[in-house]
Amino acid sequence: MDALVTILAGGLNSAIGPTAIVFALAAIGLNVHYGYTGLLNFGQVGFMLVGAYGLGISVSIYGAPFWVGILIGLGASVALALLLGFPTLRLRADYLAISTIAAAEIIRFMIRSTGAREFTGGPFGIPSNVGGPGFAQTWHQMNPFPSGRYTFGWLQFTHTRLWVVIVGWGLVALVTLVVWLLMRSPWGRVLKSIREDEDAARALGKNVFAYKMQALILGGVLGGLAGIVLALNQAAIGPDQFLPQLTFFAYAVLILGGAASIFGPILGAFVFWFLLSSVERALLTADVIPTATIGPARLAFVGVLLVLLMAFRPQGILGNKREMVLDG
Repeated sequence: MDALVTILAGGLNSAIGPTAIVFALAAIGLNVHYGYTGLLNFGQVGFMLVGAYGLGISVSIYGAPFWVGILIGLGASVALALLLGFPTLRLRADYLAISTIAAAEIIRFMIRSTGAREFTGGPFGIPSNVGGPGFAQTWHQMNPFPSGRYTFGWLQFTHTRLWVVIVGWGLVALVTLVVWLLMRSPWGRVLKSIREDEDAARALGKNVFAYKMQALILGGVLGGLAGIVLALNQAAIGPDQFLPQLTFFAYAVLILGGAASIFGPILGAFVFWFLLSSVERALLTADVIPTATIGPARLAFVGVLLVLLMAFRPQGILGNKREMVLDG
């Protein structure tokens, strides 16, 4: 019984922790892309990467103020969306999918290269205090909680983690409200019409390319915000934190919760990380497989989860099956 309580408590801490917040934000961005507009973005991790490095490079390397670094990180996400959108959004959806996943990896390898080490830290990344006070110093100075550990039933936080959790879920709530208002507006209804039949939307005089670009920018900015939260939580940035699997984790979160639903990404992030952490802790406790194989077992679990979802509940927990019918 004690082992079960430990497993469930660990799963609950992960389900509301900083990692769940990061993926909730990334999944909300994908919801704008895929759920509401029908854009197949397989490179959301690229937006996370440029958001995090925009903050880290501008503050830690060039000494910009913290809030300017936040704006630069979000601006880098806008620039990436424009760079990807202009050559691809007038083509079939699969071109966007190919270009986004390729662009995310190209950017990661460029940042990781030794030639870029002066600006990006190369393969070693950017610790918070490189060349100055560090990109997370202002963030930690804003923390109102005294140093120590805080316990709420099964939940346990350090003062730094508690600060991230409170601000992070506040951001998730704010972003969710903004997306809800936008999707109830005429602009949001046009996005849904493009998802269902873009030829019909074009026949009604709508500039489909412009609306797709706006949706790509909005979802990309949310991905950049997720990368910024990830960087502030870890107080360090490394290129190998932004592997392609993060995008597919975000898709698993979105599909589990329900694409094209307002609260789907939030519920999906909670359930997904609760299950993933609980499975990992159960495997460690049971000692049924070697410890070195638990990481690959987690990835296999995600794959099986996605297959089962698409087979038996493609609309997710909160989704509507009719919302999943995209324009062929």
